[in-house]
Amino acid sequence: MDLSLHYWNFSTPADPRRTATTLAETARYAEQAGFVEFTVMDHYFQMELRGTADEPMLEAYTTLGFVAAATERMRLGVLVTGVMYRYPGLLAKIVTTLDVLSQGRAQLGIGASWYEREQRALGVPVVPVAERFERLEETLQICLQMWGDDNGPYRGTHYQLDETLCVPAPLTRPHPPILIGGGGERKTLLLVARYAQACNVFTSSVEDVARKLDVLRAHCEAEGRDYDAIRKTATYMGPVLADPDAFLADAERYAALGITQFDVMPDGDPLAYTEGVAKLVPKLAAM
Repeated sequence: MDLSLHYWNFSTPADPRRTATTLAETARYAEQAGFVEFTVMDHYFQMELRGTADEPMLEAYTTLGFVAAATERMRLGVLVTGVMYRYPGLLAKIVTTLDVLSQGRAQLGIGASWYEREQRALGVPVVPVAERFERLEETLQICLQMWGDDNGPYRGTHYQLDETLCVPAPLTRPHPPILIGGGGERKTLLLVARYAQACNVFTSSVEDVARKLDVLRAHCEAEGRDYDAIRKTATYMGPVLADPDAFLADAERYAALGITQFDVMPDGDPLAYTEGVAKLVPKLAAM
């Protein structure tokens, strides 16, 4: 079982003049301790499920560019990019830029955007859920076209591009891995089977995740995809340091389902949290 650090909270330290130093120190420590991935959220307001909207938040891809300069090996991604937040052609270029400057460590994590308060506040169009998924599929198609050999036009229902030129190309070949986040069984997991190299679900329960993976397997069979070629990751929702034994037991249960990576979310001081979780890396690596 691998570990990914999901750096979702910029409230600690409280002084924004210390944010950059703490972020860099935490990312470097995580990499040295054996974390394989570092992710941030694609939000502009803090999620109200976890705090208040007016808590500090940084733009995702600018943050990852900073982290790229502070690290050397960890995969870098957004968990996950909201499909409504960037035009697809520009998103492909942004992820390409991260991949080139990080020496091939970028991942496109993407999903259907959902946080309507920040969208309405900042002028992002709010469209029906069905349309968001249509736009998500077109965005995936556009990114793949821009990362391939076809520089020609793209004509979709929602997006029309006259050219799909992307120079330089990503260093990662054939393209940066695509991770689709979410557990929607009818649409999200179908798009995983159709386009993605990785998926991410929440650890709602072992039974729920097992069912979702069964659904993904069925979609893969229908799409002619190799189910085993898709990396299965999960955002761990329970406490880690409060009960390490329970966390390790959960990791074993989810590993038995085929989950190969847990994304953990720092609580409080991110560096202290990462130092605490790092002690569990050897036991997780043995699973």
